[in-house]
Amino acid sequence: MKEIKADEIDLVVYDFDGVMTDNRVTVDQDGKESVTVNRSDGYGVGMIRKRGIAQIIISTEKNPVVERRAEKLQLPVIHDVDDKAEILRGYLEKHDTDPKRILYIGNDLNDREAMLMCGIKCAPADAEPVILEIADVVLERKGGYGAVRELARLICGE
Repeated sequence: MKEIKADEIDLVVYDFDGVMTDNRVTVDQDGKESVTVNRSDGYGVGMIRKRGIAQIIISTEKNPVVERRAEKLQLPVIHDVDDKAEILRGYLEKHDTDPKRILYIGNDLNDREAMLMCGIKCAPADAEPVILEIADVVLERKGGYGAVRELARLICGE
């Protein structure tokens, strides 16, 4: 597993479903969707923030739950995205960020192209096989079960 050093990262990019959640959704009789998140992941986001590393969520999900969670975590979010790589390219240009200094954590096929652009590719333990193959770091935790907190420990050395 590749060592992760905080001083080599300018930006952490999170996928939402399957990273911050267990990739499941609950739908009630009125069609309202909800997800479950892990509070320790929120603490992990705070650990990374204290290191001065920028963070963003990029998600294909249209559900406003992504935006609500991002607000709670005080993270910028771009959601309802069709092409994560295209969005990431635009973000990098706008913020003059070197892709080699980005850590991307994703779990599914729609993360692949964006992940390949980044210097450090990370995946939760239960990511799709194609994503596990390209990941520099495969976490022990599954998405939604403390994967972000585990990542924060690796980045922050705690």
